[in-house]
Amino acid sequence: MHDSATTANLLGATALALTDVTLGQVTRAAGVSAREATAMVTLSASPGLSVSELGRRVGLTQSAAARMVDGLEADGLLTREPHPFNRHWVTLSLTETGRATTQHILGARATPLSGVLDCLDEGEQQTLSGLLVKILTQLYQDNGNAQYICRLCDRGACVAGHAPCPVGEAERREQRQPG
Repeated sequence: MHDSATTANLLGATALALTDVTLGQVTRAAGVSAREATAMVTLSASPGLSVSELGRRVGLTQSAAARMVDGLEADGLLTREPHPFNRHWVTLSLTETGRATTQHILGARATPLSGVLDCLDEGEQQTLSGLLVKILTQLYQDNGNAQYICRLCDRGACVAGHAPCPVGEAERREQRQPG
């Protein structure tokens, strides 16, 4: 008989350990906080966001996001530009240094994640991939915020095998459903 409490506990321990290792690698490699790294990866995928929208996507209030953006701007990692249609708004973009740092962040993120998969053979990795698609789809259904779920994702790696992102697919299915 299967014990779902044990499986849930194992999943929780795995998720936390992977988060710790991954964020540790990212912050050491890039010299920025986990939130700053997340903001930079988010901006690399969606340049031109407002401070408020960036904050929403990385889980910060507008005032906390503004302070974070101030720091990233002071470090030369991003710039603020006037919004083309509303002079009271600004849009955010990574600088050349910010884009290079973001690539460093994504590389540092990938290293421990790929390394942990080395203990699985190809078939086990394919099985795990299928299970993760199901789990991410469920997480989107529970959370409803694809941008938040994928805030530190390497968007290119997600669809490298020409498969759609499972979170993006779940979001598109939800948007197609009649209201």
